[in-house]
Amino acid sequence: MAGAFVTTAQAQQTQTQPQAQPQPQAQSQPQTQQQTQGQTQQQAQGQTQQRTQAQGQAQPRTQAQAQAPMYPQGYIGADAMYWDFRQDDGPSGDSAGLRLRGGAQFNDYFGVEAHLGTGGSDGPVELDYLIGAYGKGILPLSEEFRLYGLAGITEVDFDDGREDGVSYGAGAEFDIAPNFAVGADYMRYLDRSEHTFDAASVGLRFRF
Repeated sequence: MAGAFVTTAQAQQTQTQPQAQPQPQAQSQPQTQQQTQGQTQQQAQGQTQQRTQAQGQAQPRTQAQAQAPMYPQGYIGADAMYWDFRQDDGPSGDSAGLRLRGGAQFNDYFGVEAHLGTGGSDGPVELDYLIGAYGKGILPLSEEFRLYGLAGITEVDFDDGREDGVSYGAGAEFDIAPNFAVGADYMRYLDRSEHTFDAASVGLRFRF
């Protein structure tokens, strides 16, 4: 009977041991799920922060692109023109006329421009028309204000003759609206040893 009691006790211990072993596994599973959920939440938060940072970085670039002008940029303008013709031997004169101009700006510093002017007479000198094409160098001093220089060739037709020559001048412009600017310039359309033809102009310019 003692041997049977020992055998019975061993059998009970053998039965209780398999039931005690699964307990650590049952406790480890909730911990593993919690760790996985925590890692997933951290990843989601990291992705959200990355998206937020990307959006924050993209907004300044978008605003800067919206404010930057698009090139090439065309424009037209109309000016009141006061011209002065002076020669050493012969008639001279000065008067007021009208000048139209148009051109294209390729970047912040360079463009091309054309002039067409007419009108006005003083005594023996009468301006039928002037027409010219010029390269334009631009010096922006601020977003609204800029200086520029012009150099090119002009053909001038007076009532008693026509001639052409090298021309140059300088001016300034100030933006009064997103597409409108007011400006003034002074041009020497003809520069010869025996005579000169100058013009001072002021007017409006429209960009499109």
